[in-house]
Amino acid sequence: MSKTKRMIFSALFLALALTLPFLTGQIPTFGRMLCPMHFPVLLCAFLCGPYWAAAVGFTAPILRFVIFHAPVMPNAAAMSAELLTYGLVCGILYRLLPKKFGFSYVALIAAMISGRLIWGAAMLTISGINASPFTFSAFISSAVTESLPGIILQILLIPPVTLLLKNYTSNHNI
Repeated sequence: MSKTKRMIFSALFLALALTLPFLTGQIPTFGRMLCPMHFPVLLCAFLCGPYWAAAVGFTAPILRFVIFHAPVMPNAAAMSAELLTYGLVCGILYRLLPKKFGFSYVALIAAMISGRLIWGAAMLTISGINASPFTFSAFISSAVTESLPGIILQILLIPPVTLLLKNYTSNHNI
């Protein structure tokens, strides 16, 4: 894929990251459970590479905060670090691992784990600055328990959708 195509697809994924939360925004708990901003960043990592996906991941929460005031600060900053990590780790591992379908799951799951750890570290740092507690149980609750439906959907949907998009773009000369 050319640099221009990667840029265009990255812009599309950024637009999706900004707008997908509106589908779940009417019920905030539901939105947090599905993690709608994560999907475009992960897809961008597979299709456009680590650097474009890292840029989309870093930019999306901050830009969404500036435009729509959600997610609120400082959560948007922690999400920026998390999504940047998703894009970077997933994209790098996908480039390094063999191009077999099963390895896309390895890249995806490794990115999801590392992104959540970075989010936890960012929240811990923010809570230290704000002098508010951020416990291990709060981390597990937010990063795993509340996000479980989104985690499952990401594992079920991202690799097959990536395969479909790669096949479509290569077969249609996009």
